[in-house]
Amino acid sequence: MINSAPLRVLLADDHAVVRKGIREFLEEDGEVAVVAEAAGGAEAVRLAGELRPAVAVLDVQMPGVNGIEATRQIKAAYPEIRVLILTAYDEDPYVFALLRAGADGYVLKNAEPDDLVRAVKTVADGGKVLAPDIAAKVVAQMTTGKPAAAAEQVEPLSKRELDVLRQAARGLTNKEIAAALGISDRTVQGHLASIYGKLAVAGRTEAVTKALKLGWLVLDDA
Repeated sequence: MINSAPLRVLLADDHAVVRKGIREFLEEDGEVAVVAEAAGGAEAVRLAGELRPAVAVLDVQMPGVNGIEATRQIKAAYPEIRVLILTAYDEDPYVFALLRAGADGYVLKNAEPDDLVRAVKTVADGGKVLAPDIAAKVVAQMTTGKPAAAAEQVEPLSKRELDVLRQAARGLTNKEIAAALGISDRTVQGHLASIYGKLAVAGRTEAVTKALKLGWLVLDDA
């Protein structure tokens, strides 16, 4: 970096221990300063507006507003802020939804600390960064136009179940889903139980991830 002032970074992840580790990795470099931390997407958007960091480093799955929507809002309101996605999710729907939302980089959490610091500096300087596995997905999509994985043979969800799962993917609580769809909280619980059974999963995150893999959900529309 040419500038003598430290590179100002906003860090958003819903796990405090993860934020602590990432902060240490970044600030150990000496040229990066984490000016704020957020535990959710809505907080990240607010802090981005208040502090105007050079780079916002965002996770994907966060409560309330997920990383896709946070990226979209930050880039729409503050286009000068660069957004670097740092996540464990490498599934195609996440990747392409985030790139369409305006993310400037996509790095996986298994990256080496030096690679993470380099990625932050690269996007701050106006460049684009994609982890090798992510870059391969983008190239494959561009050259073949085909999704990476074929759908599994599982019992399909009903239209209402898909509606409930879309709301769950946005991070809404059962009560919020009920209000959004005009149904009762108990009915939402019943739909979720049915969804978990059909998909053979234990909870929301697994259900959303599996539905994404099957092509039943597209988080860019969430």
